[in-house]
Amino acid sequence: MSRGLRSGELVLLTDRKGRRYLVSLVEGGEFHTHAGSVAHDTLIGGAEGMQVRTTRNAELTVWRPTLSEYVLRMPRGAQVVYPKDSAAILMQADVFPGARVLESGVGSGALSLSLLRAGAVVLGYEIREDFAQQAKENVAGFLGLDATERYQVEIKDSYRGIEAEGLDRVVLDLPEPWQVVPHAAASLVPGGILVAYTPSIVQAARLREACEAGPWAAASTMEVLHREWHIEGDAVRPEHRMVGHTGFVTTARRLAD
Repeated sequence: MSRGLRSGELVLLTDRKGRRYLVSLVEGGEFHTHAGSVAHDTLIGGAEGMQVRTTRNAELTVWRPTLSEYVLRMPRGAQVVYPKDSAAILMQADVFPGARVLESGVGSGALSLSLLRAGAVVLGYEIREDFAQQAKENVAGFLGLDATERYQVEIKDSYRGIEAEGLDRVVLDLPEPWQVVPHAAASLVPGGILVAYTPSIVQAARLREACEAGPWAAASTMEVLHREWHIEGDAVRPEHRMVGHTGFVTTARRLAD
């Protein structure tokens, strides 16, 4: 049974042109746009998927935001890992409920959200305190306080080492991930997976070179290209724009000693 929208909840308002607005509902609040305004009280208690009219008679549809929609519109300090790449990282890392994951370079928390949504227990390393705070706020804002119990962010530099042991996965979003390779080898369980997200193929190549020194196997590097299609009656064609290269996802598995 679906539950009504509540005060304090995040909603996504979409108009007929596909524009999207992320709004936190507050009793007595109002959402304003160039096409008029809508009182939050009109939405609170209503059903997800309902359509409302602004004061200028523009139609808005009300949704609870998906994780992908939230990531693209949430407050950020650092550039986020895009949803298409987060999805690839989750699959390549084989993240499972209860997995102990070190994420180094949490940024604004986009990838943290995906890892936590998949049920992982995440230890984050971040060198910037403002990024760490933003990531924790974004996690709490979308997943709630229950998820924060599985999320710990520390102001640490993984280039200098990883204190945690017995990790199932190590996920890196760093300029020089090869510096972390020996530390990850010491912290991962046998069969554990190292995943690194890099914008440059030169970074990926250097990471692969570092992994060749062992104890790693099954190394691979991939990228994800995202192209949508226009479908309207008999008019079917690829969209003129696509999300091309954003980054490379490199993985390797730790061998037993």
